[in-house]
Amino acid sequence: MNIQFNPEDYKCKRPFHVEPTNIVSVNDDMQRVTDEASAMNKRIHYYSRLTSPSDRALIAPDHVLPAPEEIYVYSPLGTAFKVDTCRDGYGKNSSLVTIFMIWNTMMGTSILSIPWGIKQAGFTSGIILILLMGILTLYCCYRVVKSRQMIPLIDTSNWEFPDVCKYYFGSFGQWSSLLFSMISLVGAMVVYWVLMSNFLFNTGKFIYNYVHDINVTDIVPGTNGSNKVICPSAASSHPPENRSVMFSSGNNTGFELFEKWWNKSQTVPFYLIAILLPMLNLKSPSFFAKFNVLGTVSVVYLVFLVTVKAAHLGIHLEFNWFTENEFFVPEFRILFPQLTGVLTLAFFIHNCVITLLQNNRNQENNVRDLSIAYFLVGLTYLYVGVIIFASFPSPPLSKECIEQNFLDNFPSDDIMSFVARIFLLFQMMTVYPLLGYLARVQLLRQFFGNAYPSLFHVLILNLAIVGAGVAMARFYPNIGGIIRYSGATCGLAFVFVYPSLIYMISLHRAGQLTWPALITHVFIILLGLANLIAQLLL
Repeated sequence: MNIQFNPEDYKCKRPFHVEPTNIVSVNDDMQRVTDEASAMNKRIHYYSRLTSPSDRALIAPDHVLPAPEEIYVYSPLGTAFKVDTCRDGYGKNSSLVTIFMIWNTMMGTSILSIPWGIKQAGFTSGIILILLMGILTLYCCYRVVKSRQMIPLIDTSNWEFPDVCKYYFGSFGQWSSLLFSMISLVGAMVVYWVLMSNFLFNTGKFIYNYVHDINVTDIVPGTNGSNKVICPSAASSHPPENRSVMFSSGNNTGFELFEKWWNKSQTVPFYLIAILLPMLNLKSPSFFAKFNVLGTVSVVYLVFLVTVKAAHLGIHLEFNWFTENEFFVPEFRILFPQLTGVLTLAFFIHNCVITLLQNNRNQENNVRDLSIAYFLVGLTYLYVGVIIFASFPSPPLSKECIEQNFLDNFPSDDIMSFVARIFLLFQMMTVYPLLGYLARVQLLRQFFGNAYPSLFHVLILNLAIVGAGVAMARFYPNIGGIIRYSGATCGLAFVFVYPSLIYMISLHRAGQLTWPALITHVFIILLGLANLIAQLLL
């Protein structure tokens, strides 16, 4: 990560004092903060407090500032990166890199539930909702990006969106933004735990059967042939467990023992504790940040998997606009809010979009680059959702069989699905500690002024988060439900309410608020509220 600044811009001459163990250079050599650098940092903060940030009369003079090679920039991931050189431009990232970063950040576990969401809404209404929700969340994200510029006479260059909320709403904005941010983080971590339990279970099952040369057939309806598709929900109203029959000439005692101790909901979620809880207690998760590229690889592979499966299965569509039959669902269904809840989280980037755009070399292109990124994200969701829904073999299976995690529609011995689960499992195990670190920083720093007050504090927090994940994986392993609830809840604040309220307040203070703007943004707030209420009723 290279972060570069314009040497003429006084805003870039602000070194940040960080803990010595969290400082790394570009070549990963460990370095320490000297007493001189710490004292210099305090002097610069002293200058900044002598007057308001908008007054440049008492900006720290050049002889107080350290040399460019001594400046570090603090990262939210708990590390500090050395500034190599300064060059013209606010950041060094091109528009292409910025677009890819936003796409990569936004693409997450929601992609696995998009086909299920389309099934719940109906094929035609599902496509329409993806397009409309993409446009709506993009506009609200645009309002977030512009929110800092609506504040007069204050230097907001280093503000994040929660800082803007605090400016407009005081301590209520500060604490409510913290609450909804924690909901989004903990909700994502719970979804990750459920999915990791799923992927670890299927991966272990595949490896055991392969090593012991066991041919296992799941006791669930499914198609025949090499590209088998199954319907786990048809065998039970609950997610599938270890329902399978073994075909082997040997003794099956070992297999029965394996199925007893390798159970998707009763044992595997607890095994993950031994792996992930120690990772969560690390002071800095910077090591895991190096594996973020796995997210891109996983999404690209999922698109490849969907394409290959569709090529073999073909297209199976029948348009029934309002009536349902044995194999197909109507084009418009009253369950459509379940898709809007999933999409709220699928398009959610509002709490960190300012950070992502700050390193764009051409700041005047921020809106354009953000729009292109949203278009690519929406296109990816549409492609995966539409292809999976259209190619699902109906008949002999009903479209109602599409699972909340579409990989569950492929048996554990499917090679391509096995590879996808391996990719996603490893990626999630590296991202999970990063999410836990962000939750720790936001919560503990707010209450104790320190992101790592003690091992006891951190352990208690992590046990609560892990306990929530284990409980959900044990009793409610429905990622579609978890995603839509957490998405609608945190989206109510960060996507719908705060951006619209801040925009209306800023226009009112400037004497520019008009009735069309007022009605439009009140309607957006009501949509967000209706989205949340609908999740609770359906």
